[in-house]
Amino acid sequence: MNLLLDTHIILWWLKNDPLLSAKHKELLSNPEHVCFVSAASIWEISIKSALGKLEIPDSYIEELKLEGFQELPIHWKHTSMVKYLPLHHRDPFDRLLIAQAKIEKFTLLTVDEYIPLYGIETL
Repeated sequence: MNLLLDTHIILWWLKNDPLLSAKHKELLSNPEHVCFVSAASIWEISIKSALGKLEIPDSYIEELKLEGFQELPIHWKHTSMVKYLPLHHRDPFDRLLIAQAKIEKFTLLTVDEYIPLYGIETL
């Protein structure tokens, strides 16, 4: 299964946060699943870190690579899809993740209650 990780899932994984459910940990640890991290999530983390809203070590991207997570670039087809999404969610980063999951046919790993409203597969 191809999994796209919501930003909070990435942060919880990196910090071994108890908010990350056992089910999510199992999915992320399973070598049969390919876990993707969107450039949108890295962008969001960078902005929040620069604003002082988030503390994260500079080495976190290397850690993601060591964990085997794959990079998902942002393509024009992803950004143009956002135009067609209903406004269930106003967060631009989440809307881009939804578009990427939709286009790439990935399952979005999230606990966000609004994302399933978009008709994409979530866990």
